[in-house]
Amino acid sequence: MKKPNKESILIAGYISGFLDGYVLSQKTDSMNTLKSYRDAIVLYLFFLENEKKIHSDSLNADCFRHTVIEEWLVWLRESRGCSPESCNNRLASLRTFLKYLGSRDVAYLHLYLEAAQIPRRKCQKKKVEGLTREAVKALLDAPSPLSRTGRRDMAFLILLYSTAARLDELLSMKNSQLHLSDEKPYAVIIGKGNKIRTLYLLPKTVAHLKHYLAEFHGETPDPEAYVFYSRNTGCHGKLTQPAISKMLRKYAKMAHEVCSDVPPGLHAHQLRHSKASHWLEDGMNIIQISFLLGHEQLQTTMVYLDITVEEKAKALATLEDENDRKVSAKWKNPDGSLVDFCGIKRKR
Repeated sequence: MKKPNKESILIAGYISGFLDGYVLSQKTDSMNTLKSYRDAIVLYLFFLENEKKIHSDSLNADCFRHTVIEEWLVWLRESRGCSPESCNNRLASLRTFLKYLGSRDVAYLHLYLEAAQIPRRKCQKKKVEGLTREAVKALLDAPSPLSRTGRRDMAFLILLYSTAARLDELLSMKNSQLHLSDEKPYAVIIGKGNKIRTLYLLPKTVAHLKHYLAEFHGETPDPEAYVFYSRNTGCHGKLTQPAISKMLRKYAKMAHEVCSDVPPGLHAHQLRHSKASHWLEDGMNIIQISFLLGHEQLQTTMVYLDITVEEKAKALATLEDENDRKVSAKWKNPDGSLVDFCGIKRKR
């Protein structure tokens, strides 16, 4: 293989600077968002190397022309089976990089302007799948109050549903964010972009949390300990999303036998959808719901309007008695590839 040329080295430096510096300092502090940017660029470099036969000695501006990007999008769809939504997300990430590239060197600005004209793939609007109140009740009744793990899981599920918080928001919650002894108990939720919102808690949720904290954190909980922590790492290591997904599937399977409306493949976001639709059914206006969910745009919240018309027919009385894969990705190629040349660190 020939030695890298001057332009190849320049572009590789910009890619590295974009991922290792710019994204986290200027765009987001979310590791999931960073991973999305990283994955998109790694996939693009893999496409260039394996489909276009571009190597470190031939990487140049022409590799980012709109015609090449359009071929990449076809490859994503046909060879990797990516959905239109995934293709649009990958395209958005690549556009952000090209905008960054053009801001650092005006000679590359035309690449971003070209990419900005590439149309997004048409996506079929997905119906938000929520749970009926009966299904939620069956799920919350599934954990056994006789076991320590069951009591922890029950507290987690009740808090997840009652706050409609995102899964990572609860997993990242520390004891200092719970204010259970106030006249009006509440939880402080730290959402995307470190945006903070306050959610007041109902008496039943507070009661379960107090019992949980006493059992799992003792009489004087460490303010910096995670509310829900991993037994393997201790109170300063939070539970993982795969662990919660496994727990949800277990209880969903149990609840499904009681109420067929509970999907066996339940995921955490469905509880968020469910609470939003139940709030709407109970007369809360969409502006309030949007704030409670931590949505930046009202349009994001409007999707819940599709749910509630159908779910109203199945819904029971209000739940205030709430009571009563380890396959390595194909694009992760060996050392010596464009990915390695551009200095992108891979997650192991």
